[in-house]
Amino acid sequence: QLSEDVERASENPTEEREGEMEVHEDSSSVILPDGELGTTTPSLRFSKTCLKNVFSVILLFIYLLLMAVAVFLVYQTISDFREKLKHPVMSVTYKEVSLYDAPGIAFYPGKARLLSCKHHYYDHIPPLINPGQPGDIECTTQRINYTDPFTNQTMKYALVVQGPRDVKKRELVFLQFHLNETDQDFSAIDYLLFSSFQEFVSSPEKAKFMKDCESSYSSWKFSGGFRTWVKMSLVKTKEEDGSETVEFKQETSVVNYIDQRTKPRSDQLFFVVFEWKDPFIQTVQDIITANPWNMIALLCGIFLALFKAADFAKLSVKWMIKIRRRHLKRTRQVTNHIS
Repeated sequence: QLSEDVERASENPTEEREGEMEVHEDSSSVILPDGELGTTTPSLRFSKTCLKNVFSVILLFIYLLLMAVAVFLVYQTISDFREKLKHPVMSVTYKEVSLYDAPGIAFYPGKARLLSCKHHYYDHIPPLINPGQPGDIECTTQRINYTDPFTNQTMKYALVVQGPRDVKKRELVFLQFHLNETDQDFSAIDYLLFSSFQEFVSSPEKAKFMKDCESSYSSWKFSGGFRTWVKMSLVKTKEEDGSETVEFKQETSVVNYIDQRTKPRSDQLFFVVFEWKDPFIQTVQDIITANPWNMIALLCGIFLALFKAADFAKLSVKWMIKIRRRHLKRTRQVTNHIS
């Protein structure tokens, strides 16, 4: 508005001077010939005005195109954000530890009997002196009976053993079972891994604790007549509600056991070793890659560009209207002067 006022103020002296010139010309009664009426000056002004108008129209179309691109970017940004909210990305992190919380190993031996259980280090397992005979049980064990969580009718017997802890010294637990006779063609013992033996010991309702573990964790088997080596790794999963679940991954290798006892036996021997695979606890959680602050900043920039583009387009239209008015005004003045 200030610029318009200044332009109007600047235009008034020219109009006054033109009026004085007209009065002076009328008073002197000077008649200019048709060729000397200044035909070149209006044509030059008209060509410059046309160029300015064309340039303004081109700029207006360019800014309208930029506005359309900005609107498309807003739509695309919001669509991408909603899509990322629906499909979070799985994030996996590894935490190195020197000591694990001792896991619990629940065995379901059935008619089999535990002969020996020892902790060894650095993967060194000495040869058995009297295989098939009772030996030392140096592991912390507990026996428990509870009802089957899936049938609620049959009773289950579990032998819970404390697992290895020291991963730096490569601690392992070596167990030996003995089964006198079996009515099946093959024999195997089921076992179950859960995250903390100490939680089982401190639980006031151990039967309920074991039922929950059996409902939540998977069970595996190891066969008789073999030495089964189990290497465990721990995976923690963080749920959307903030809770954390724990599961085990394991790698097993089976080696044939050569029975060197003097007399042929009909009984079956079981050997199993439990060891940690590595000192890394794997944590898995779903993360949303869409950052709301980045989206808000991008939208603010886009809306600012839209506002500036709209403001420029409005000023361009006003400028074109003003130039058109000036051109018409000068045309009228030239027409009046000629008349």
